Amino acid sequence: MKTKIIISMIALFTIVKVQAQETSAEIKIKVSSVCGMCKSTIEKGLAFEKGVKRSDLKVSESTITVIYNPKKTTPEKIRLAISNIGYDADEVKANPKAYDKLDACCKKDQPIHE
Repeated sequence: MKTKIIISMIALFTIVKVQAQETSAEIKIKVSSVCGMCKSTIEKGLAFEKGVKRSDLKVSESTITVIYNPKKTTPEKIRLAISNIGYDADEVKANPKAYDKLDACCKKDQPIHE
């Protein structure tokens, strides 16, 4: 009896693990980030998006890698979320109202005076 329970638990764990792996996808998106504050703003903003599991923005490359659940979101929704945070995401331009709210150091079109 104990052997059947142990085998059942192992089988269940394996099924759950395989299903979890199948529900992840990865996308790389070119963004208009310019500084470390941009990294923080975008990553924190995406953390609240349904289906986004994790994101990592490389400021030096202006590229964000997003791991997401394709059953809960799409690349288009992720790009729109980045736009609504105030940044360009591939061909999707930044939402103007969100862009206006960014700190000066995060605005790609404005020179920074030191």
